Amino acid sequence: MSKPNKTPVDMLAYEKMWQSRGCALIAGIDEAGRGPLAGPVVAACAVMPLDDLIEGVNDSKKLSEKKREALYPIIREKALAYSIVAVDEKRIDQVNILNATKEAMRRCLEQLTLRPDVVLVDAVQLECDYTVHAIVKGDALSYTIACASVLAKVYRDHLMLDFAREYPQYGFDQHKGYGTAAHIAALRAYGPSPIHRRTFIGHFVDPDE
Repeated sequence: MSKPNKTPVDMLAYEKMWQSRGCALIAGIDEAGRGPLAGPVVAACAVMPLDDLIEGVNDSKKLSEKKREALYPIIREKALAYSIVAVDEKRIDQVNILNATKEAMRRCLEQLTLRPDVVLVDAVQLECDYTVHAIVKGDALSYTIACASVLAKVYRDHLMLDFAREYPQYGFDQHKGYGTAAHIAALRAYGPSPIHRRTFIGHFVDPDE
């Protein structure tokens, strides 16, 4: 028998644990775009009401594009507070992708309109002035991280669609900057665009081109 679909209630174990410790405002943070060859890394932070759950929320990677797009405005509307930050390819090349990801996450916390009691983060050990709980595969285990996951993914996808119109030869609308065969073929044919991560593309082209 197949497993029943996970519901938001099934993803509240970590939130309930922190509520039992007296934490009322629980933030979730996740990122999108650590792996692509081009474009920014995007972090999102969401503080969600836990007594008014959004049906269908899950790890963004497990949702269809149509479902993510439908959830995106609902999450923003229901959030007690949220923020989304993109760190571009130049900064990624300067400080490396992990540090750029952490920078985006910290900036998300700075931009929140309220201060959470605890921050749940998907996998990343984030150094900041908050109580932080890093959860491996947190986007599939924590409702608040999953909400942030959807925000980050959809926001980044929209950015990549804009870049696809600016640099149509690379097909960013199809692969969102990830290293697909079609993307690598275009990279070799046309050389890097201004949004390619020079520290990521050395295996495919001369990064100084």
